Amino acid sequence: MDEGTSRASEPEAADAAGQDGGAAPAPGSGARTPLHAPDPYGTPPYGRPGPWAPAPPVLRPAVTPPQGTHLPPDARIPAAPQPEPHPYPQPVPQQQPQQSQPVPPPDPHPYPQPYVPAQQLPPQPQPEAHPYAQPQPQPTPAQGTALPHALADCQAPAPQGPWQYDPWAASTQAAAAPAARPGPGRGRILAGAVVLALVAGGIGGGIGAYLERDGGGGGRHLTLPQSAAGKTDRDPGSIAGIAARALPGVVTIHVRGSSEQGTGTGFVLDKQGHILTNNHVVQPAGSNGSISVTFNGGQTAKATVVGRDGGYDLAVIKVSGVSGLTPLSLGNSDSVRVGDSVVAIGAPFDLAGTVTTGIISAKERPITAGGQKEDGSDVSYVDALQTDAPINPGNSGGPLMDSECRVIGINSAIRSAGASGSGAQGGSIGLGFAIPVNQAKRVAEELINTGRATHPVIGVALDMGYSGDGARVKSENSGDPAVSPGGPGEKAGIRPGDVIKKVDGAAVHSGPELIVKIRSHRPGDPLALTVERDGKERDVRLVLGSANAG
Repeated sequence: MDEGTSRASEPEAADAAGQDGGAAPAPGSGARTPLHAPDPYGTPPYGRPGPWAPAPPVLRPAVTPPQGTHLPPDARIPAAPQPEPHPYPQPVPQQQPQQSQPVPPPDPHPYPQPYVPAQQLPPQPQPEAHPYAQPQPQPTPAQGTALPHALADCQAPAPQGPWQYDPWAASTQAAAAPAARPGPGRGRILAGAVVLALVAGGIGGGIGAYLERDGGGGGRHLTLPQSAAGKTDRDPGSIAGIAARALPGVVTIHVRGSSEQGTGTGFVLDKQGHILTNNHVVQPAGSNGSISVTFNGGQTAKATVVGRDGGYDLAVIKVSGVSGLTPLSLGNSDSVRVGDSVVAIGAPFDLAGTVTTGIISAKERPITAGGQKEDGSDVSYVDALQTDAPINPGNSGGPLMDSECRVIGINSAIRSAGASGSGAQGGSIGLGFAIPVNQAKRVAEELINTGRATHPVIGVALDMGYSGDGARVKSENSGDPAVSPGGPGEKAGIRPGDVIKKVDGAAVHSGPELIVKIRSHRPGDPLALTVERDGKERDVRLVLGSANAG
């Protein structure tokens, strides 16, 4: 390297020393030698003075004035090393337009430098010339840095006017940006959504109601197929025909006494207002109770007792001041055959006007009912008609009709699986019993005419504790006379201890059954009996006597 070259490089070395913040120690001064070779580009920590140099303070650049940075005339800008050109040119990213901000004047010495006389600086080795000459940096003009022609074609034209790039103007640019227009508040948005939902719901509900009313067929009204109304008249012999004719003559009876009350059924006997029912229906009224009758049409009237008989379980009551009554026709129970169709009408459990149907299951079924009183005066003996037509509590006193709408029996008792000896009632299990109308007619006539009913008797006392087959007459030492003097039995030759085995050829198996058979006749009727005495049977004939009910 010649002398001219060294002189020309000296200012550059001094300038580089001031840029690095220190001078290299002179040879032989005893200072430590850096652990690495000097960096020709002066980049810490590989340049001078070394990694042990104190960290320079951080300085914030000043704001660049609008007209650019003013440089003194003698200011020199150190040459910065330029990178080698890339073998393949790279596209230069386009700069985004930025608002021009004032650029602060550059500090020629950004870091504080110690004072080093120029004559003490040792000669610095000069870097070899780069194969490609590098342009020297120039001061930045007020309008920005001009691009070389090679890059101008690839660079998008820079915006003119206030939109100029300034890297230090981020905060100022954000502050200078126009304020965004305030949008609707959250409350307004929520209120709008609620209103929209209500409107949509109302419209949807209206459409749904319209479709529901019109059958959901888009306005098409749905019509289901149905047959035309037919004739309402029925065959008089049908169930419906019998019910239509009989219901106007059937009544519901409500009884209220001092300690009891009950509901039953009855039917009209004549135009004078006589109504036939069971004795156990009106018995709770006693002598001071009330009886109310309700007709099928809803008309209600008070009733009084004409007469009643516990042995037959029959009673007649009468209503007054009622017109347009419909009496029911009475049939003949002797003509009934097992299997005949029957219709039962009544008010089971106070359900007035209930119609049920069945058949005659049996005839001459001996039954006894009642027996709550100790003296047995309330026990009734009935040679009953048995039916499977449903009969329940409340049906008592109602008519049992044949296929000609004629009364053939008075519904009186049922056999129920839920019943007990304490008087509990249960529902129908298909075992209902009715007093034959022939017997009821005779008793009703006597009650209306005389107020009392008569019972046919044979004039003997029976041993109810006898467990053998037949009905045994009491013995002589029983206290009361076993055979009534001058009675039908004494005249026929019956003696105490005899066992009656048959009545009119029909077998008799107990004392109650003999009573039932006798009461199925009228007083004065002839009767044939088969009597067993000392193991021998013989037939006797007698005429039934009469006894008033007590």
